[in-house]
Order: sequence, then C-alpha cells, then structure tokens
Amino acid sequence: MSWVLCVAAALPAGAAASAVADSLMRELDDVIACRDMYLAEKEAQLDSLEQAVRTAADDRGHFDALVHLYEAYHSFNVDSAYSISLRQEALARRIGDPVLLTNARLNRAELLSATGMYHETLAIMDSVRLADLPDYLHPYYYHIKRTVYGRMADYAAFGPEREQYDRLTRMYRDSIMAANAPNTLAHVVTKADCLNVKGHPGEAVRLLKAFMDSAALSEHERAICAWTLSEAYGILGDRVSQKEQLLVSSIADMRSSVREYVSLRQLALMLYEDGDLDRAYSFMNIAVDDAAKCNARQRIVELNSSYPKINGIYVDTVRTQKRRLEWTIVIITVLSLVLLASLLYVRKQMSRIARARKETEEANRRLEEMAGRLKASNAALSDANSSIAEISELKEVYIGRYMDQCMVYIEKLDTYRKSIGKLLKTGKSDELKELVKSTVLTDDELKMFYEQFDRTFLRLFPTFVEDLNNLLLPEEAIVPKRAGSLNTELRIFALIRLGITDSDKIAKFLRYSLTTIYNYRTKVRNKARGDRSLLEAEVMKIGRARRPQ
Repeated sequence: MSWVLCVAAALPAGAAASAVADSLMRELDDVIACRDMYLAEKEAQLDSLEQAVRTAADDRGHFDALVHLYEAYHSFNVDSAYSISLRQEALARRIGDPVLLTNARLNRAELLSATGMYHETLAIMDSVRLADLPDYLHPYYYHIKRTVYGRMADYAAFGPEREQYDRLTRMYRDSIMAANAPNTLAHVVTKADCLNVKGHPGEAVRLLKAFMDSAALSEHERAICAWTLSEAYGILGDRVSQKEQLLVSSIADMRSSVREYVSLRQLALMLYEDGDLDRAYSFMNIAVDDAAKCNARQRIVELNSSYPKINGIYVDTVRTQKRRLEWTIVIITVLSLVLLASLLYVRKQMSRIARARKETEEANRRLEEMAGRLKASNAALSDANSSIAEISELKEVYIGRYMDQCMVYIEKLDTYRKSIGKLLKTGKSDELKELVKSTVLTDDELKMFYEQFDRTFLRLFPTFVEDLNNLLLPEEAIVPKRAGSLNTELRIFALIRLGITDSDKIAKFLRYSLTTIYNYRTKVRNKARGDRSLLEAEVMKIGRARRPQ
C-alpha cells in the first residue's frame, strides 16, 4: 500500500481517501480469491494442534494443548470448540484442579453466549465465585459477563430491561479495563468502546490509531481494532474512513481464517447503499456461509436482521432501473418508427436493383464454381508434378547409392574370399571356423548400411527430424543421439516417408520383430499433436513443399 499512500499525499483529501479505499478493496478481492489457501493453512494449524493434544506427556500438558486447540476453534467452528470445552471440563475433573475446571466452564459459557443461550450462560457464570478465581481469569470472567449482557441489551424488547442490561454492560466494561493493563489490547479496545458509547468517538479514534501504530498486532487483533475504529468513524459521520477500517478489518478476518466476524457484513451493507450491488451480494453470501459453517447463531440472527435493509435498497434499485427502462422503451419506440420509415424507403430503392444483383450473384457463383474446379485441377496437377519430381529425385539418388554400395560389397566379398582362401591354404581351420561363426562383419556392415541410409535420407530431407517433431507434442520431441543420424523411431518414419508403410517390410529392413515395429509406430502416433490417425499421412508430406513443382 506504500505507493497508494504516496499518491494519496499528492491528491486532494477526497481523492486521496478514494484512492486508499480503492486499493484496500482490490486487496480484499485478492484475499478472498486466495481464501482457499488461507483455509488450508488454518486446517493445517488445527491438525498440528490436534496432534499436540494426542501426544501430550501428561494430563496438565493435555489440558494446555486443549486450551490452544479451543482458542483456534473458538472463532472458526463453535460446535468443535464446545466439544473441546467439554473435554477440558472432563479432564479438569480427573485432574482434580478447581481452577482448570472453572476455566473450562468459562469456555463453555462463552460459546453458549455466542449461540444465544443466555440463560445457560448466566447459570454457569452465576455458579462461579469471582473470589475463587486466580487474577489471570478475572479479565476473561468480566469479558463473558460484558458480552452476554451487551447481547441481551441489544435484543431486549422493552425499555426497563434494556436499561438494566445496559447498566450491567457498562459495569463489566469498567471491570475489564480495571483488570487489564493500560497498554493491552483488551484494555484499549474496551476503553475505545466505552468512549464510543459515551459519545466521544474522536478520543476513541486517537486512542486506537496510536495503539495500532505502536503495537505488534496479529491479523485477528488488527481485525478487532479496525472494527472498533470503524464504529468510532461511523459515530463521527466519516463514512469514507469507516469504510476503510471495515476493509482493513475484513482483510484481516479473511487472512486469519475466522468465520465469526461482523466487518464483512457491515461492509456489504455499505456497498449496497453505495450501489455496488454485485460485490455487496458476494460479500454477504460469504458472511452467511461462514456464519453457518461456524454455527455462530448470534451472527446468523444479525445477518437475518440485515436482509430487510438490503431488500429495501434492492427494491429502490429495481424501481430506478424500471423508470430508466420505461424511458428507454419510449426512446426505442420512437427510433423504431423512424427506422421503419427508413426501411420502407430503402426497400423501395433496393427493389430496383434486386434483379440486377441476383443476376450478378448468379454469374459470380458460376464463376466461383469454375474457379474452384480450375483450382482443384491445378492443385491435383501440382501434386502430381511434385510426386513425379520427388520420385525421380529419390530414384536418382538411391540408384546411385545402390550402385556405389554394390561395388563396395563386391570388393568386400572378394577380400573376404581371399581371406578364406589364405586360411584354407595355410590349414588354419580353427581360425576359419571362428571367422565363419563371427557376426562382427555382419554387424559392422549393418551399422555402415544404416549410417549410409541416414546420410542419404537426411541429404534428401535435411529438415526431416525438425518437421516430424513439429507434428508431435513439444514435450514428446524425438532427438537423435548425434547430429546427422537417425534413431530407430526416426528410421521407421523415414521409411514411411519413402513410401514403405508395410510393418513387415520395415521389420525386415531394420532387423526387428513385427511386434516391435508395431509398438514403435503406436508409441509415436500417441505423441501426435493433433489427430493421431493422420500422423503418418502428414509425415508423407514432409519435404514436399520445398521440392520443384
């Protein structure tokens, strides 16, 4: 965001605020697009904590591991967190530690409050004696009391009860501030909340901004601070800053993979009011889906209460669109009448040239048919000429090679005959037998024969390897071991290019079994870039375009 802040500093206040909000909105869109990645990280964290629970060395370590697992599930899945609180309570009873037992029961009370079970929450809280709690549990005790009475005040149907719950909420809010050190998150957020309630949102803004600038906050803590700060800006009537803080809070909520939150829902409502209906609808769906997966019934109730407002905005939008549509229909009707008159005039003018155009089109059609036939005839003639030229060149080259090779073989046979004659004259029958049994001469001759074939073929088709690979998938290219030679796969398709397509003939030429040749041909066809059945037909065209026509 640094570049946005630099640009914002050089812009007027309204333009700067808009630039920051637009940048944050793009960041939120990116974070939501990557939400599966954040959820996967959350699942990995939960698996690691579950493993720590299973491998705890003793009951105390087991309880501590359950505490960490509860904290991870608390804002992610209420059902799982509630199950963990029951496991904590059972383990605390087995250990026989009243403090651990109370801690587990406080966890359960917090979850019951989140699901709207206020009577059960207060039943647990009233059974806990504050004097019996260690100091470190006092803030947690006050937090649960303040939360449950605050929620009861929000949903109280009558004034006297609401006033009573508001008074209890203020009392426990003061207790939270007294029980937490001044520079802690709980103290600062609670104090800012208190300032907002008392009508001093400006002081709340200064307090929270100073704290957020100086403290090293986690994503979840930043989300909490930004949400409280957005409330302060809302009371001040600074809608732009309120939207920015809701964006900051929503981004942090998405990154920390919590499912129990308020910011994204409130942001969706603001976007509905601003007319950004698509994004608002998307954000509201995410909030509803997360609340359902978390089983945070309190948030589900709040979301349900938001729909009438959204529906009202939607209805107003539909009415506006309907009025625009009505005007559009009127304009379209007038334009349609003008167009109709124009069409009648054009039709009258066009009727005069219709017959001439039809005759012209018929003549053109006949001309195109004749041109097509001529083009086909020329193409066939060109292919025939190309094939004749190619066959002539192949015959010329291979006849020359055949005569040269025959002379070489005659000389080698004569040399071989003389060698056998010398061995017979000298009576070296053992050496003669070894010479007759040895396949070295045959192997060497085959090797030289294939090398001669490779050189001759690549002289005729110098780009054969490159052209064949162009017919194959890029990752399946066939590369010979050395330049100027062919491997078995390339020799098979070189023979196919020369018109030898029978696998039996190819097998005899290369001294392989028929099955091996078939497997090689199938393997290469499976590498084809396009239709496999057309590969060999395309191979037959290699080099043809470069030959004289």
